[in-house]
Amino acid sequence: MNLVWHVSIFVLCTGAFSAEAFIPDVVKVGAIFTFSTINGKVARVAMKAAEDDVNSDPSILGGRKLSILLHDSNFSGFLGIMGALKYMETDTVAILGPQNAVMAHVLSHIANELHVPLLSFTALDPTLSPLQYPYFIQTAPNDQFQMTAIADMISYFGWGEVVAVFSDDDQSRNGVIALGDKLAERRCKISYKAALPPDPTATRREVKDQLVKVRMMEARVIVLHTFYKTGLLVFDEAQNLGMMETGYVWIATTWLSTVLDSTSPLSSKTANSIQGVLTLSPHTPDSESKRSFISQWHNLSNGSIGLNPYGLYAYDTVRMLARAIKLFFDQGGTMSFSNITSLSQMRGGALNLGALSIFDGGKQLLNNILQTNMTGLTGPIQFNSDRSPFRPAYDILNMIGNGYRQIGYWSNYSGLSVVTPEILYARPPNRSISSQQLDSVVWPGGTTKKPRGWVFPNNGKQLRIGVPNRVSYSNFVLLSSVNGTDKVQGYCVDVFLAAINLLPYAVPHMFIPFGDGHKNPNFNELVNMVATNAFDAAVGDIAIVTNRTKSVDFTQPYIESGLVVVAPIKKFSRAWAFLRPFTPWMWVVTAAFFLIVGTVVWILEHRINDDFRGPPKKQLVTIMWFSFSTMFFAHRENTLSSPITGIDALVTSNEPIGFQVGSFAENYLTDELNIPKSRLVALGSPEECAVALERGTVAAVVDEQPYMELFLSDHCRFSVRGQEFTKSGWGFAFPRDSPLAVDMSTAILSLSENGELQRIHNKWLSRKACASQPTDPVADKFELQSFLGLFLICGIAFFLALIVYFCLIMRQYARHVPEETDPSSRAGSSRSARLQTFLSFADEKEEVWKSKSKRKRKDMYNYGNGNEDEFRNSSRGTEASWERREMHEI
Repeated sequence: MNLVWHVSIFVLCTGAFSAEAFIPDVVKVGAIFTFSTINGKVARVAMKAAEDDVNSDPSILGGRKLSILLHDSNFSGFLGIMGALKYMETDTVAILGPQNAVMAHVLSHIANELHVPLLSFTALDPTLSPLQYPYFIQTAPNDQFQMTAIADMISYFGWGEVVAVFSDDDQSRNGVIALGDKLAERRCKISYKAALPPDPTATRREVKDQLVKVRMMEARVIVLHTFYKTGLLVFDEAQNLGMMETGYVWIATTWLSTVLDSTSPLSSKTANSIQGVLTLSPHTPDSESKRSFISQWHNLSNGSIGLNPYGLYAYDTVRMLARAIKLFFDQGGTMSFSNITSLSQMRGGALNLGALSIFDGGKQLLNNILQTNMTGLTGPIQFNSDRSPFRPAYDILNMIGNGYRQIGYWSNYSGLSVVTPEILYARPPNRSISSQQLDSVVWPGGTTKKPRGWVFPNNGKQLRIGVPNRVSYSNFVLLSSVNGTDKVQGYCVDVFLAAINLLPYAVPHMFIPFGDGHKNPNFNELVNMVATNAFDAAVGDIAIVTNRTKSVDFTQPYIESGLVVVAPIKKFSRAWAFLRPFTPWMWVVTAAFFLIVGTVVWILEHRINDDFRGPPKKQLVTIMWFSFSTMFFAHRENTLSSPITGIDALVTSNEPIGFQVGSFAENYLTDELNIPKSRLVALGSPEECAVALERGTVAAVVDEQPYMELFLSDHCRFSVRGQEFTKSGWGFAFPRDSPLAVDMSTAILSLSENGELQRIHNKWLSRKACASQPTDPVADKFELQSFLGLFLICGIAFFLALIVYFCLIMRQYARHVPEETDPSSRAGSSRSARLQTFLSFADEKEEVWKSKSKRKRKDMYNYGNGNEDEFRNSSRGTEASWERREMHEI
């Protein structure tokens, strides 16, 4: 008696014998597919080729034969399940299939109970978890990897929002959910989901209705995740609606590449409808065995259909199962089944459910499959610890003409590249932004310029813009009523409108006041309303601070705004205003240096300048006058003073501090500077600030610089103390990842460059400053340490000047004084006499000793009996020589 072992691919076999062991002569495998689909046709041919190759190699099954039994589910989940149950009436040890995720979810429960492994290369739903379905194995990369590749492409091109069009079945729906998760990791999102009836039941009218809705969305990047019949219908209808033109981006999942590979040639209508589309195809490395199989494909299929990558996976899946079965036999495994006692009463009938039994060797066979390590047509075949295929990768294709052009690769190892994954596997993994690269793309409409990826939505809705209903500083935002109509204007509003006018598209909008009009609104609440989509944007004097940037996106700042301290000031009389800049010790050192300067100048000028000669009393007065004449000068403007010199002095004091209601100053003072709230006083208007400062209710007011500039232009009794101690700016708030925020930032930069921003500033914020406002708001006293370098330089200069001067005096003294002194008497003179002589020489005016010297030389010549003419000639020559020598010395 020949015993037959039924091993069904996507067919469960059941045994009528309980706890019996046998080794079959024929291993039968069942398969459940829809054979009218592209993948069903390709899989049928590939599995038959694998069956023949296994049976032609006795070393695989040891002389046993593999027989694959096929069941056509014909797009029906019900028929597929019924066919599977029919096969399960005989003992089955493995199932190849099913083709779609709907059946996989159902049959996986049965496989879990009967310990029958399921192997599928087309049911790639990422939610088919091995934890829930331990006996279900995906032998091709599931959609989790495909969606990661698409998310990387969207991030690479810089798009922030996409629309997902998909068939509303388990596999497509769960694939889109995976796409949303991967986009969120890259700060992108799916802004709209258009669900179509499951393939192939979608009608043209249903497709058109969904595409009309998609066309009204602002996102122009569309991801199409479905199957080939619905997919081609979508592209055909999109072309009719003008959605395959310039500005649109279409990314199709692997279904489109299977159409291109297996349908040749494409009809002109189909080819025209997919121009510029991007799609993915599972990457299979080049090999000799793959080239050989491709060369045989035409004969294997009789030219009925082209080969696609899923045909290669079908072939490898059969070979993988055959090797696992061989290993099972080599391990001494036998075919034994155990009855399910709970189903014993259900024997008989058409289904004969009571005949179902548990495969005792199922766990061992499952482990053999998961430990596979072989090289097939698709490359290296092995499973990671999470059962994902080894090194999944995709080819990225661009539809052009009647075919496609490959623009790059994606691998789970290194992301996007123009180099084959096999080359990258030999290098360290690199997922950096700079390493991501794709070739140029021809987009829908035939353009090579990257589409923006979004337009302002053409859905008839206006942009809802929240504006603060201020009660103070209305120069920034002013709400008024004109003929019963609310009018919004002001500096911030004019900047926003000017930026909107620079955009290359229309932006319908309406302003919605935020606040009760009795007090300034809370700007944190206004920003939160943008984050929760109560407003589409917020326009006003909104400071860009850290906690707000966590929930919304801001544009480029259109005005600088930091916190400053404003305090009352006191005026000093003109007579003593000059005393304020320096500390007392600084004044002492300065006065000492003035005396030193006067003394040095007197020494240098005493012998040649009559103003520095005369009685000692006169000379002392001259020195004092020269030293202190520059000190007694009063400034033409008042010098201002305040005990508050800046934020540091304010923090260390215990004085109350005022702030404007609604400003971020309150949070900054308490959170960043740790100032107790008990010291803070809320002030609602500029007038209230002025009264509080004058009465001493607060020692100072801390607020943003643009507010304080307007405040000080109307209140000259106050001044900014210290420097601006935060750096920030005002911007317009938009929801996170809003593309409008990017375009508005570009427009604001253009306004700054063309001078329009300054013109708007002058229109609303230019005020004449108070005459008494100091040009330098810093009133701190300068200390000696600030001028040590200057004093050092001056001291060195004085010292060098005196050294040079005394050297010249000593030289002149040595030349001229000996002529007037008898050598014999000079030898006997005392040191005090010589010092007195030197001092007299140094005190004598320079013209006097020159005249004496000339007269002495004349007397000495006459004493030597020289005639008068000779003396004149000699005197002239000697005098000229001395004058040249003196000039050289000088």
